[in-house]
Amino acid sequence: MDHGTERDTSHGRPAGRGAPPPDPVTGRVPLAVVVVDRDGLVSHWSSGARRLFRLPRQEAVGRPAPDLLPVSGVLPGTADDDAAYDAYADYDGLGPGLESSLDGRLSYPAAGRARLTVPAARRVDVLWWAYPLVGPGPERLLVLAADAEGLRGDRADGGAGAASAERIAPGFALHTDFPGAEELARRLPEILPSMSVGESARIVAQVLELGYPVLEFSQSDRVPVTPDWGVPRRAERKARRERAARALAAGEPVPDDLRDEAEDAEDLEYAAVRERLEFLNEVSGRIGTSLDLARTIGEVSRAVVPRFTDVAGTYLREQVVAGEGFPDGVPDTTTMWHRVALEHTDEPGRWDDVVPVGEAMPFPAHTPFFQCMTSGEPVLVPRVTEEMGHAVASQFEKRDIRPLITGRSMLLVPLKARQVVLGFMILLRHPERPVFNDMDRVTGAELAARAGLVLDNARMYTYQENVAETLQDSMLPHIPDRMAGCDIATRYLPGTLLGRVGGDWFDAVKLPGARTALVVGDVMGHGLNSAAMMGQLRTAVQTMAGLDLPPAQLLRKLDDLAQRLGDTHLATCLYAVYDPVAGELHLANAGHIPPVLVRAADGGSELIDLPTGAPIGVGGVPFESVRVPVEPGDRLVMCTDGLVEMRGEDIGVGLATLCESAAHPAASMDDACDTVIRALGARGGRKDDVALLMTRLRGVEPDAVAEWRLALDPAEAGRARAAVREQLHDWGLGKQAAAAELLVGELVANALRHSRTRPVVLRLVRADTLLCEVDDDDHELPALKAAGPLDEAGRGLRVVSTLAREWGASRTRTGKTVWCELALPRR
Repeated sequence: MDHGTERDTSHGRPAGRGAPPPDPVTGRVPLAVVVVDRDGLVSHWSSGARRLFRLPRQEAVGRPAPDLLPVSGVLPGTADDDAAYDAYADYDGLGPGLESSLDGRLSYPAAGRARLTVPAARRVDVLWWAYPLVGPGPERLLVLAADAEGLRGDRADGGAGAASAERIAPGFALHTDFPGAEELARRLPEILPSMSVGESARIVAQVLELGYPVLEFSQSDRVPVTPDWGVPRRAERKARRERAARALAAGEPVPDDLRDEAEDAEDLEYAAVRERLEFLNEVSGRIGTSLDLARTIGEVSRAVVPRFTDVAGTYLREQVVAGEGFPDGVPDTTTMWHRVALEHTDEPGRWDDVVPVGEAMPFPAHTPFFQCMTSGEPVLVPRVTEEMGHAVASQFEKRDIRPLITGRSMLLVPLKARQVVLGFMILLRHPERPVFNDMDRVTGAELAARAGLVLDNARMYTYQENVAETLQDSMLPHIPDRMAGCDIATRYLPGTLLGRVGGDWFDAVKLPGARTALVVGDVMGHGLNSAAMMGQLRTAVQTMAGLDLPPAQLLRKLDDLAQRLGDTHLATCLYAVYDPVAGELHLANAGHIPPVLVRAADGGSELIDLPTGAPIGVGGVPFESVRVPVEPGDRLVMCTDGLVEMRGEDIGVGLATLCESAAHPAASMDDACDTVIRALGARGGRKDDVALLMTRLRGVEPDAVAEWRLALDPAEAGRARAAVREQLHDWGLGKQAAAAELLVGELVANALRHSRTRPVVLRLVRADTLLCEVDDDDHELPALKAAGPLDEAGRGLRVVSTLAREWGASRTRTGKTVWCELALPRR
């Protein structure tokens, strides 16, 4: 070991942080490294420790440290026959010694000299440095040790070995300006292979902060210690391994130095590979915990900072971010890339303004980014030069990115899945950190491959989720909030765990006589098949409701249809017809949960007692209907079981909560729906989708309905027009009289022409609109015709279609009803 001649006026005390750095020759000393965890057990035992203390790693790790480093009665500050120890003890003043450090009694660094007992009754004179460690890791003490005997008389060149007649004392220098400081920081992680890069870097930082190890000769000369673990260069290691192999092949004994050095080299190579595998396994465990694309992106970015890199920027194709498909082929200069994540260890906010997350941009063909995305292979830039920094910065208008990237090591890794480039990551290391090398390139490629698969799974899930959501939205009707005699509010909530598409639906269908059909159904199961079945059943209900089938008969027909569609799906359905003129509900149930009726008179709520019925699709089961009188202001609440059912809880609890929350006063129908959703959702545990249909039954006042029976005489058409004109003036709707007369005249004339035996019935209903209905006993529905110049018929419905807000026709048990609506001024 070499040593210098630097003088220390503090009589051997460590130089302070403010002292000018000395300029000695760096001493290289073979060091043993031992790490002790918080339980006092050895967690790391280096090759140097194996050689110094004659104990293999497998026998040392996990054992109590004091058992492996027993002090043989010679400690700093104690008497001994050896004058060197006496002199050193008087000179040291650094604390109680190694034993106290091993027992965890010291919270500050200590150094000293001790004689330890090792196997085979051998005593070893060692120099030691002990560093208490703090932080999140399990390591609590780092011990460096060197063979003091090996420093005596080994060299005759004036080096460290020439100090055989002098005292050799270990100490600290509280600054890191020695020439060997960088080497210690660089090489200490190499002998900590069982730790991550981040943990070993933390330990090195603390060692340099607490004090750099030095050896002091006499009371004046100090030599900074840098590690020399005897690990030859790669070529030399290879040559030594080959020599050892030849010796074994020839049956000759392998020299100990070759054996030890070969083992050391293999240990380091194995440790490096193991470190990479541990890192990749750790990253794989931290990413892909969710199929949410945004969360997955964040996991991938955070997994590599700061352990593998200091800055990680993630870019994805525009279509990937949107959850859409994209054309096959290699990206080009028109491909837009979204910056979706940026993690770094720089000071907060340094990157935010220059490269904000969310920005989209293309990359020119001459850039390394373009090379990465088109080749699908990693691109390594050991150092970003000034020229390259300027070229990259030119892509950012009015922003200078050069200070953020120039001088740093850069690695670009593509995010691929199934040979398709979804995006790429830009990884940067600080200038003071080792540059990316070929092993990092391989590690980055493997990391990107795993991350690419996870991102692709999230992308495909997002894409399918968007498709499912679009399908679900297209199947759910857009119900107006006001229909004849009632106000309606709806809610649909997708299942939280089972996907965004299911078989729940609701609907409201306009019926003749100012009536409204209200429907809620639930196809059992989830996924696209259930949604497709739901769409077919909903369309069938709309069609049969338009035929004005009674509720029980409609469910019977729906069950027959489900049988023809196949026996793989079952569905529940609740069908209700509200007649605002008669003031009643006509309901039938097919295995659905009962509706809630909230009475306006007293604010009370109750479940309507209905025959349960069998689900749609069972087949061969009759359905029954009931009629329930209602008053204006009453509310009807219909929902699917996903709102009231919770695993492990009786459904009666959910129904009781539904009744209670539905009766809660609310300023509007939307507020009333939200109150129900909050009350039922607060219980937690919901996994099914939910459909909720709430209707305020406003009714129609008796004096808002006028009805006439017309004889089968063509002259009755004129009487009908006069009656309508008079009635509208009585209602204060004189401005609508002319249009209403014309429409009624056309409908009545057509009914009188086709009716056979029964009188024609004309009805006017004043609600949100003016409803005109004409009933006759002819079952043939009218249709628009293209009337020619000479045709005598076909123009009446054309007039109705032009003037009316809406019109339609439906069959009844006795014939048909043709109706039309005129808009009324808002009151």
